Amino acid sequence: MAGAAAAVADLTPDILTVHASGGPEMIRAAVDKLPQTLVAGVTVLTSLSAQDLDLLGVAGTPIDTVRRWAAMAVAAGAKALVCSPAEVAAVRGEVGEAIMLITPGVRPVGADAGDQRRIATAPQALADGADLLVIGRPITAAPDPAQAAATIAAEIHGH
Repeated sequence: MAGAAAAVADLTPDILTVHASGGPEMIRAAVDKLPQTLVAGVTVLTSLSAQDLDLLGVAGTPIDTVRRWAAMAVAAGAKALVCSPAEVAAVRGEVGEAIMLITPGVRPVGADAGDQRRIATAPQALADGADLLVIGRPITAAPDPAQAAATIAAEIHGH
């Protein structure tokens, strides 16, 4: 990880994501190599269900795993976390307000979940404590991406 972080240092990234499952040494290496970068620990991917975690040999429910990995990542120096909207409130309670929460798995009201297992709407994710929403396919796969983005923005602003 130290080598990978050093390789991108000249790009001066604002945010660098690292998998929390890589452990505290890996996270700390990224933090140490890129002190001006917001290192974000990716917890459990939004596409993974409880059954998937079980198959992978990860003990506990998704929310327990996310909370455990989030606390470990922050203790290792991560200043941001990536977590699903289903866990964002629990993670916010675990790590406090100073840590940025980046939340993928955001879907508009009535949208197909696709391959995502732990999702919520944009207003719900924000209400639960998300700082930054990741909304991909509901916009990029829409027939009119601009209109899809505008509809989601209207949902957020209550229009």
